[in-house]
Amino acid sequence: MAKLERTVNGTFDEVLKKIENGILGGSVSASLEDSSDFRSGDARCSVRVFERYSYAGGNRVSLNVTLFQNGTDAVHLSAITSGGSQAMFFKINTFGEEAFLDKLRELLN
Repeated sequence: MAKLERTVNGTFDEVLKKIENGILGGSVSASLEDSSDFRSGDARCSVRVFERYSYAGGNRVSLNVTLFQNGTDAVHLSAITSGGSQAMFFKINTFGEEAFLDKLRELLN
């Protein structure tokens, strides 16, 4: 499992669209598995779950992205990958998870 948390520049909608388009356009095997959006007063939260095939790991990995903003405050992002291990009792070969998170890092820079 790999994790990235940071404050992101841009409006909530711009950041969300950039992530969706960038992840789905960045890999032929990438898919948006599900999404959820919430609003409460001035607060917004969006969750996206992406999957893609990892050639390095020979399996599918997931990327869960959560965006949160309260009013006009900065947009906060939390992204966690999972599913890249091939072992039964401990994690080995997590290259696919790191590569998926690296793609998100590229989009945010």
